[in-house]
Amino acid sequence: MKELHQYSATELSALLREEKVSATEIAKASLARIAAVEPTVDAYLTVTEEKALANAAAIDAKIAAGEELGALAGIPIAIKDNICTKNVKTTCASKMLGDFVPPYEATVMERLNKAGVVLTGKVNMDEFAMGGSCENSFFKATKNPWDPTRVPGGSSGGSAAAVAACEVPFSLGSDTGGSVRCPASFCGIVGLKPTYGAVSRYGVVAFASSLDQIGPMARTVDDVELLFSTICGRDPRDATSHQYTYEKAARDLKGLRVGLPKEYFGEGITAEVKAAVLKGVKQLEALGASVVEISLPSTDYALSAYYIISSAEASSNLARYDGVKYGYSGRRDAGLDELYLTSRSEGFGPEVQRRIMLGTYVLSSGYYDAYYKRAKRLQQMIAAEFTEAFTKCDIIATPVTPTTAFKLGERCADPVQMYAGDICTVTVNIAGLPGLAMPCGYDAGGLPIGMQLIGPKFSENRLIAVAKSYETAVGGFAVKEM
Repeated sequence: MKELHQYSATELSALLREEKVSATEIAKASLARIAAVEPTVDAYLTVTEEKALANAAAIDAKIAAGEELGALAGIPIAIKDNICTKNVKTTCASKMLGDFVPPYEATVMERLNKAGVVLTGKVNMDEFAMGGSCENSFFKATKNPWDPTRVPGGSSGGSAAAVAACEVPFSLGSDTGGSVRCPASFCGIVGLKPTYGAVSRYGVVAFASSLDQIGPMARTVDDVELLFSTICGRDPRDATSHQYTYEKAARDLKGLRVGLPKEYFGEGITAEVKAAVLKGVKQLEALGASVVEISLPSTDYALSAYYIISSAEASSNLARYDGVKYGYSGRRDAGLDELYLTSRSEGFGPEVQRRIMLGTYVLSSGYYDAYYKRAKRLQQMIAAEFTEAFTKCDIIATPVTPTTAFKLGERCADPVQMYAGDICTVTVNIAGLPGLAMPCGYDAGGLPIGMQLIGPKFSENRLIAVAKSYETAVGGFAVKEM
């Protein structure tokens, strides 16, 4: 018989409705699991034990009073530390915001609180969501539950590791260039990067505003669907959000056309990753889908465009951290220039400083046209290529990452190699499309391999339906016991 921490959110919700378990028992099981595995995983920056138990007790009181509760009520969740949580520290894993306690909730948190979720705490990330390994945190490096000597992926590494280690059944991360999908792939779980605008960004600390998107992560497709359907939709405080109501799609794959872009299976993708993804596509064929070969020729230039655009926006967004208004403050016994210099050089880590400098450079006079403007034109080309591709297929299948999880410290000295890990995911953000990562196999060392499904804008229901059909066909996704 499974222990409570091993159940999915959907299963826990059913147990609560049947009154076979209480919300308090679920919360205590989650907190006990966190205490047991955190010395190995290091996923959490803040554990909100008192708040979790109080919220769980409130759910139990509502159940006792006969109130009708939603499917998320009483279910533990972990939240990436760049999503504002009222009266709970939100640091972005940075010294710059090391003591920041927001006086308000992000929109996604308002919706989750209304649904009755139980917040267990805030989880680690690469500083200001800049990184692909969760090693750029000011506080600590998170480890991969499948092998603690390896990275969990980034920047939402804490969100993925907490789910994979069964500390919580699901979590929220943010995805700017693959930061939900890459850690989901490395940790053997399911992660969804929604269409740009499908989920409000209000209350999410900005990295690159035109690319950032909040996404759910879980061990099952049903849980991802449950979480996404709760947080999506229009928010008047976010002008980029869309009026969007999630509706389930049919799970019959007969007639589904799956596109395979040749550019995603070439140089740089390991043989094991390629073989596992193609095997996954074969499974989709066995379920009734057909395969279509397609081409996305601008993919080779996507990384360059992504890092120019995202760094330019980061340079602008992070300019607000000057040591005066809020955040870490440097020397106040000197002039204003010295205050700015010490606040930013001491408050930001090396990777954040690197991207601010790159962004400032490409936006500067004489370089704007040569770099930023050309990158924005390429963004339009990439989006147009996807639009053309979807006239030939319904979804696109690719690897999530070129390799499986690499060793801690292995790529820290080589940022270019670290950036190359995003080659399969950045195009989705550039084009504003939805992308879903799910397990599809293992390498020779037993590390998870992920397959990415990409769809047209606001086709999350189709991606989830395909993923659910695949999950059912393979008998579910394995959970790493620790």
